[in-house]
Amino acid sequence: MKSIWEKSSTSDKVFYVVITVVLTLFFIIVLYPCIFVLSASFSKGSAVQAGRVVLLPVEPSLEGYKTVFNTGSIWIGFRNSILYTVFGTLINIIMTMTTAYCLSRSDLPGRNGIMLLFTFTMFFNGGMIPSYILLRNLQMINTPWALIIPGAIGVYNMIIARTFIQNSIPAEMLDAAKIDGCSDIMYYVRIVLPLSKAIIAVLVLFYGVGHWNSYFNAMIYLNTKSLYPLTIYLRDILMATQIDPSTISDPEAQLRLAEAAAVIKYALIVITMVPVIIIYPFVQKYFIKGVMIGSVKG
Repeated sequence: MKSIWEKSSTSDKVFYVVITVVLTLFFIIVLYPCIFVLSASFSKGSAVQAGRVVLLPVEPSLEGYKTVFNTGSIWIGFRNSILYTVFGTLINIIMTMTTAYCLSRSDLPGRNGIMLLFTFTMFFNGGMIPSYILLRNLQMINTPWALIIPGAIGVYNMIIARTFIQNSIPAEMLDAAKIDGCSDIMYYVRIVLPLSKAIIAVLVLFYGVGHWNSYFNAMIYLNTKSLYPLTIYLRDILMATQIDPSTISDPEAQLRLAEAAAVIKYALIVITMVPVIIIYPFVQKYFIKGVMIGSVKG
């Protein structure tokens, strides 16, 4: 049996070769910065400062990671970020999927008007100061809820989930469930949610990464260090190493500070990337299916 390559015409073969070369180049362009950051984080500060790290670690060292993890507050940040990410994503999924299911029902009164209100918020919002005043009046300032509740529903994600439900779950299934005596809530819990694993996995990735990398809201709404997420602690560590060299009279001290700052910067990047890299393979198989089905025929 002939392979696809043997069956292809000359023009198709040229096209395949060109596409393969172009995609390979793009892959290298995207992959190299990741390799460089990883190598720099495991290199000695003097090698990074001198620009001798190109591909592989130079004078391998763990000084950057030791500096970061020897900071006691970093573990508090890890704990807080995990809690905010887990509970925040859980609330996001519950709110988004419930809203998406309700808006996917053609028998929902005023569905178009409700959808218009949701869409309106994608383009217009009150701004930072009114949001702060609102959270203050709700007594949510300096509480974990200030990082979780305001973004409980992402309208864009909700639209994708609604479209997924409309296109993937036949309306006849609801009629059949009602004939068997199934209520709307049971239909949603026992049928809609299990059949929506693909889009739920996509939403978990979107929301989880957003919570994990979030720092701006924490800077605005939190003033107690014990509540800070990891990103704020990492920012503080990085800022602590960026001291104006002109304030240090000792040249050797200036050099050591610059070397430490160079390594710590890359170590911080790796630390923040690792959890996302670990989670992604588990949702990858659902990612393309969920996004594609949820983004067409809207």
